[in-house]
Amino acid sequence: MNMLQQFASHTPLWVWALLIFLITRGVAAMKPGEVTLGRLAVVPALFTAWGLWSISARYGTSWQAWALWLIGIGAGTGIGWMMLRRAVLTANRATGKLWRSADYSLLPLLLVTFVVKYGFESALAMSPTLAGDVGFRAAYLLLSGGFTGIFIGKYLRYVAAWRRAATDEDLQVTG
Repeated sequence: MNMLQQFASHTPLWVWALLIFLITRGVAAMKPGEVTLGRLAVVPALFTAWGLWSISARYGTSWQAWALWLIGIGAGTGIGWMMLRRAVLTANRATGKLWRSADYSLLPLLLVTFVVKYGFESALAMSPTLAGDVGFRAAYLLLSGGFTGIFIGKYLRYVAAWRRAATDEDLQVTG
């Protein structure tokens, strides 16, 4: 059995289900349309939960590990925020949804994030001692946090557009 077949056969079914889910989310984002903030929160919540679980399982309460992950999240959040700077976002308070222009960056970003996280997790499963290697550990935590942060930053941009619309409506009513 070649290496690729071994990876595929030892990968839990939930990982394949996650990949399919991420692909469907990425394809859906390529079409402009209305979506709720709750639905937009799923991907950042999913990657945050995966990161929390992974780091807790491998590094426990190591403040250095958590600090690296949070630094990655901070940097990624800024990148994610900037990625949507030209997006058209319009809140529809009547439907409780946010209209957003097509996002062609989401599918490739989801796929790259999945491949990177899968690669790191596979490497750690095959060689648990890598968790203690300083360079590997830093790359794993910074990239994991960075990708998670990108999704958080994009979500925060959506929330800001929603809040800005609420403020604009308040100004129109009182003004």
